[in-house]
Amino acid sequence: MNAQRIVSAVLIGVLIVVIITAVASSFGSKDKGKNAAMPPGGSSGTKSVQASQTAKQGEASKVVPWDYKVEQKKVGDLINGDMSLQPDNELVPNDDNYATGDSVWVLSVMNAVMTTQADGKNDVTLTAWKPIKTFRQQDAAGADLGKLKETVQTDVELVGVYKTELDGKYREFAVITLPSGQNVKQPIDEARYNDFKTKKQVKASLEIVHDFNDYDKAYPKFRGWAS
Repeated sequence: MNAQRIVSAVLIGVLIVVIITAVASSFGSKDKGKNAAMPPGGSSGTKSVQASQTAKQGEASKVVPWDYKVEQKKVGDLINGDMSLQPDNELVPNDDNYATGDSVWVLSVMNAVMTTQADGKNDVTLTAWKPIKTFRQQDAAGADLGKLKETVQTDVELVGVYKTELDGKYREFAVITLPSGQNVKQPIDEARYNDFKTKKQVKASLEIVHDFNDYDKAYPKFRGWAS
């Protein structure tokens, strides 16, 4: 009888261990499933990362020449083959054997970083002015500036005109396509609005800004309507 009791107790103990192990294994599997479905930071964090990656993939940037200027500056320290320009302490090559204290005319460029967003809108970020060439005479600097920036009158594509109203007051606009392919919206008066309504092309005044290192690369900017 005692032997039967001992055997029964052992069997019951083994059964209890098996049940506990099975329950523990079941909870462990559920926890692993939850951890696999929910990365660190939760599902909202995952969506933010995906949205950010999509936005970056949808953006396209290009650098275009935006503007040039000529200023008179003084030569500062001479450093090997370079020289500093005062008062900004900019460093440029000393290509014409200048001496400290010489007055020079400096041609500087400002570029624009144009980023097209995924929705088609353009963001423009202007760079700082950068000196690119020095001259002993102002007229020589002006001659180069005149080649890099020129104003032309030409026909441009007219996308269309439209009118808005607020509190009984109207405003008219025209949308044109520049030679670069960029659409530009400009306010116009009522007379020009009525004149443009039936046209596919209109005359505009454009400032063409050429790239210093690649003259054929240029960017047009709208500068008004041409009669």
